Amino acid sequence: MKRFAAGIAILLCLLGCPALAAFNKVETFPFSNISANTAAFTLRGGNYGLTCHATWGGGSVTLQRLATDASTYVTVVTALTADGYASANLPSGTYRLTVATATAVYCDVTATVTTQ
Repeated sequence: MKRFAAGIAILLCLLGCPALAAFNKVETFPFSNISANTAAFTLRGGNYGLTCHATWGGGSVTLQRLATDASTYVTVVTALTADGYASANLPSGTYRLTVATATAVYCDVTATVTTQ
């Protein structure tokens, strides 16, 4: 019985650990009313969804990942040219949204699989 109680105490301590709490939150990067490329942001890796709404006017929004040369961004999700959603399994790394011509862009990049 003492082992059981000790095990429960350890489990409760681990569940309340601040280091673990960061991985129990939904990872999301919202962008509001943008019309230019975003600053770089880091994704932990996994399944992600990109949702965008904009005044398109023939423009597009593309999710890109920084390549290993540390200067070139490569496309990881086909460019959106109308309001919509796209998903992809992405490795950890540095990402950005590239906006071409579109204005009043509202997007978010959100992890679609999380642990609670």
